[in-house]
Amino acid sequence: MSGQVLSPDAIAALVEAAKEGRLPDDGGADRGRQRRMRTVDFTRPTKFTSDQERRIKRALETFCRTASTRLSAELRMPLELEVINVSQLTWGNAHAQVPSRSVSCLVEAPDVPTRMLMSAELNLVLSAIELLLGGAGAGDGSQQRDRRLTDIDWALARHFLDRLIAQLSIVWQDITDVELSVGGLDMHLETAQTAPVSEPTLALTIEARMERDSSTLALLLPFSAIAPVAHRFSSRDDVSAEDAGEAAAVRDAVGRVEMTVRAEVAAVDLPIEQVLALQPGDVLRLDARADEGVTLYADAVPMHRALPGRSGGRRAVQVTDRTGGTP
Repeated sequence: MSGQVLSPDAIAALVEAAKEGRLPDDGGADRGRQRRMRTVDFTRPTKFTSDQERRIKRALETFCRTASTRLSAELRMPLELEVINVSQLTWGNAHAQVPSRSVSCLVEAPDVPTRMLMSAELNLVLSAIELLLGGAGAGDGSQQRDRRLTDIDWALARHFLDRLIAQLSIVWQDITDVELSVGGLDMHLETAQTAPVSEPTLALTIEARMERDSSTLALLLPFSAIAPVAHRFSSRDDVSAEDAGEAAAVRDAVGRVEMTVRAEVAAVDLPIEQVLALQPGDVLRLDARADEGVTLYADAVPMHRALPGRSGGRRAVQVTDRTGGTP
């Protein structure tokens, strides 16, 4: 409305519209420009790298295989464990996703103040207790789901979770040289607060299948609990057999590529005018000692030092040592 004068009636109408919340839309400078908003989810941290997440998941898959075999023999019933989900959350969100009717087990590592947490749904623990006592299992747990655990139940639950953590410790120690131990059991998840609520945490969900019953185990790994050994999950020192096979296949494929190999006595840079002025009989100083031999190049990369010579009626070189440019 720049340059226009409003009449008293127009001003009065504008005031009345403002009182009723019916202001006119001023779409001048901002017309056609859309407001851009980006949603930031602070419950999804990225502290763990993708390589660390992948290697931890692979370690848990190994744990599932070994623990399934060990516990199936001890319980005298097939027990299958499988990693079904891996997500990176804050400790508070990861802790809230653990089923309420679960038995929590604090997992300790030497010289690390922050502990990990493994939880098992109550029906799985009750089934394991029944089988350890020689029973047929708790089935779907419908008749025992709400019963309180006695001291004997807690002792057998500790025995069951001790076996799980022992198998996890074997896999963990193979990668990090750190042995895990059980710090304690708790039925009330709200008291199992082992890390700040905002601590980046890797939450791994494991399905436990026993006959027709399915339960879940949850393993919560706060980053501060694995920080001293986090590099073990991102270094290439612990290359698996699968990785070694892939590396060998790549090396074998690359090994068939043909490459020009040349022997160079020495080299010197000259201006073009001096190169064009060279005549037969001219002496070109290379500024290299004659007893230093020649350099063997693979394409443009210096690989070895060598001595010139003959092999029958052909020129040849004898490799003496490697150069600093060898990869």
